[in-house]
Amino acid sequence: MRLSDAQRLDWLRLIRSENIGPRTFRTLVNRYGGAGAALEALPDLMRRGGRQIKIATRESCERELEAINRFGARLVCLGEDDFPLSLRAIDAPPPVLCVLGDTRFFAQASVAIVGSRNASAAGLAFTARMSAELGAQDFVIVSGLARGIDAAAHRAALRNGTIAVLAGGLDRIYPAEHEGLAQEIAQNGVLVSEMPLGWEARGRDFPRRNRIVSGLSLGTIVIEAARRSGSLITARFAAEQGREVFAVPGSPLDPRAEGANDLLRQGATLCTSSADVTEALAPILRDGLPQPGGLFENIAESQVAEPLWDELDLFGEPAPTTNAGHEMDEDPAPPLHPEDRSPRRRIAREDDGDVAKRIAALLGPSPVPVDDLARLSGASIAQLRAILLDLELQGRIERHGGNLVSRVAGSAHSD
Repeated sequence: MRLSDAQRLDWLRLIRSENIGPRTFRTLVNRYGGAGAALEALPDLMRRGGRQIKIATRESCERELEAINRFGARLVCLGEDDFPLSLRAIDAPPPVLCVLGDTRFFAQASVAIVGSRNASAAGLAFTARMSAELGAQDFVIVSGLARGIDAAAHRAALRNGTIAVLAGGLDRIYPAEHEGLAQEIAQNGVLVSEMPLGWEARGRDFPRRNRIVSGLSLGTIVIEAARRSGSLITARFAAEQGREVFAVPGSPLDPRAEGANDLLRQGATLCTSSADVTEALAPILRDGLPQPGGLFENIAESQVAEPLWDELDLFGEPAPTTNAGHEMDEDPAPPLHPEDRSPRRRIAREDDGDVAKRIAALLGPSPVPVDDLARLSGASIAQLRAILLDLELQGRIERHGGNLVSRVAGSAHSD
């Protein structure tokens, strides 16, 4: 299918209208035979339903399409050739995607890697290895551009291609310090969002993003996820979408491993190497995903009378409570001021206490090289030595041969 310019505008108007989410969009298009006819029917539906819905204007959507073109991105609609087939196969796929980059990556087999924003050095190292190995085997790595595990997965996959799904608009990168990474992904992969340009991500948008991350992927790997983690929402979506869920086991002494360990108890596939992933996905690669139904399939007349759908209903429960667009399950750091987006400039303005907190957060029960701590924390060698000495005197770390250190069991992973 290839939409005309007029049809594309109608699709955008319908999905941008108030309280019209993917399920309602599909129901209306199926019922009336197209987005244009559905828009014409909405005023009568509102009168019969006794509710008011703000319908997106033609002018506002024309401006959005012009802005997308100026930004160098484009709109891809459900059913078009370059819309990801794996995403089309999920329940209630997004009708439109705003994409920036090479959409040919959509045609390759993809694996999602997600996990803690407050990741340990060991978790980040494992993520980078897993991402690079899977990329070398022609898998495209999908993640959500968040701090920690997500960013490590993207960076390690840049050589072979990676897809980043945003909770906000393509021009509203969150967190702000990942703007440079987002630019690299646009050149070596694809940036994806179902939200319009200029949209600042809200708390409810992160679960929406997570369902796209899992929907684009044949399987989802969870690394270092706490029990109340957005990564577990992604895993839940993957299971509901009939995709493979992998979990990397972690120390029972590290709270960051509790969510992944719980997934293993619930039947997730154990993941300790890229071979675990490729072996489990081999049948899907051989037989393919189930083919999705057509967009304009017949539906029961009873469905037409259902209340107009609010997109929050997609998840069956309220979105997690958030502050200022942050997912509250991981306690992310506050966003940076624009001129502070350079890591070196940010570190230069931090005192030793801030650097110490970051180093302590990177430590876990598994020994990690001191060089990795220096690289991942951005601390100078002098700072790192002083901080490690202080932590050792407090009894919070243990030194091992080969210049390795680990957190002592029972001590907090961060201040």
